[in-house]
Amino acid sequence: MRLRSVCFFLGFVLVGPAVSAQSLAPIKPVVRALEVVKPTAIKQHIWYLADDKLRGRQPGTPGYQLAVDYVVGQLKSLGMQPAGDNDTYTQTVRLRRATTLPGATLSINGRALTYGPDFTLNPNPGAPSSTAEAPLAFAGYGISAPELGYDDYAGLDVKGKVVVVVRGAPRNFPSTVASASQDLLVVMQTALQHGAVGVLVGSTNPKAPTPSPTAKRQTYNVLDAQGQVANSRTFLKGMQIVGNLSTPAFQQLLVASQLDTTQVLPALRSGKPASKALMGTLQASYQSGYQDFESYNVVAKLPGADAQLRDQYVVHSAHLDHLGVGVPVRGDSIYNGAHDNASGVASVLEIAKIYSKLKGKSQPKRSVLFVLQTGEELGLLGSAYFASHPTVPKENIVADINTDMPTIIAPLLSAVALGAQHSSLLQPAERAAAYLGISLEQDPEPEQNRFIRSDQYSFVMQGIPALHIKYGNKTADGKNNLSEQVQVWRAATYHKPQDDTTGTFDFEAGRRYAQLNFLIGYQVAQDPQRPTWNQNDFFGTRFGKK
Repeated sequence: MRLRSVCFFLGFVLVGPAVSAQSLAPIKPVVRALEVVKPTAIKQHIWYLADDKLRGRQPGTPGYQLAVDYVVGQLKSLGMQPAGDNDTYTQTVRLRRATTLPGATLSINGRALTYGPDFTLNPNPGAPSSTAEAPLAFAGYGISAPELGYDDYAGLDVKGKVVVVVRGAPRNFPSTVASASQDLLVVMQTALQHGAVGVLVGSTNPKAPTPSPTAKRQTYNVLDAQGQVANSRTFLKGMQIVGNLSTPAFQQLLVASQLDTTQVLPALRSGKPASKALMGTLQASYQSGYQDFESYNVVAKLPGADAQLRDQYVVHSAHLDHLGVGVPVRGDSIYNGAHDNASGVASVLEIAKIYSKLKGKSQPKRSVLFVLQTGEELGLLGSAYFASHPTVPKENIVADINTDMPTIIAPLLSAVALGAQHSSLLQPAERAAAYLGISLEQDPEPEQNRFIRSDQYSFVMQGIPALHIKYGNKTADGKNNLSEQVQVWRAATYHKPQDDTTGTFDFEAGRRYAQLNFLIGYQVAQDPQRPTWNQNDFFGTRFGKK
């Protein structure tokens, strides 16, 4: 590693020879500031945010407003300045719950399908009444990535057609790239770019539960100030239809065009596209109903100390919402979200506390934004709105350091810096982890697709380098099977009322998460050079020019 990146310009000093890039120690004021984070403070924040009186922090409810008020109060007490709308601490996020109303019809090649058992349709958030009539084409995974040697659209004409796809990616794709490639939003964007007017996702799981004919398909979307759809992960402007086909309906459609899923699916997995125009035409008609309401992102800032860099921003983010009150599980119906994501919010508040203690030459050179987002559980909506409509100039946001459910149930001995491998953020992550004695590992659970399932991905899609620190596999007993322990915990707790204050917590691990994320963000704030995407990186190439 070059000496510039080792010594860093940042108020960090090198310990040991220049070639030992991992041996870095912060200057004394930063060391002292790190120690203000206490496990008891992490616990205090979680206990308030996960209290029953907040009723699960569902956006648009009084319980969520209590969470907003708490977070704003904490940031004010630390001296952080308002950075929301109109010199306030909040950014209004207008949300629309859209529902596919009963009576949706769909026929393929003149054969009427049954809503629920055969197909479901995503509501159209921008048009109460929708119709579609178009030819069909099978577009494999719906991926167009010629730079990776794979393109489902090569030689396939889909202009004016509805494309039928399956979820997945070739097995040789890196895990984060595979996750992003099968994200429905990306699949829809790719289809639109090739001229398609709709997307149907075919099920390849014959054991999947069959929706009833009366099941209501609901999605959440973000509106702009004029009441138009600003962000949606489930339906894009220009689409006539977006929905799903059951396994039998999907197989019958392919068989009619002489395609066999037992051959097509293995071919796709091996990296061989199997795209083909399909026989016949689709016809559909359906209605969508709406319920609009408001929620809020919390946005505060610490102005930077450097005249040349203070107009640039490093974001520390976490989502503030959870699932509210729902179906009872073991006698409890309040989905408190103690780990998901009261613990992440607690981390950001403690990171703000560290920054508040830095004075004089140790103050960050860039400005720092603390963004607590709404609607993550509804589809990354608050972060999508903030990242695309930030309260500061978008081009001045240099990085996002996100914290979502750090899963503080065991000592933090190793961590995964999700997404860092795609940009220069990997270097500050490595230095921060090494200073704290935390090993950085590869993701032990790539099949979880966590890189695209949390708010940092909204920033990535706006071309902003981002990362998300999660637990690694290392354990104190040397078994190094933390991911297995987390799977057991997740099965009993994740997205259930049991994620409350009666569960398992390691607040010392919470303290170390906050310190690690702070050290990453602080290095970015101090470096004269803003973070960059790696050369020819998939995400940098796709999104980096926005």
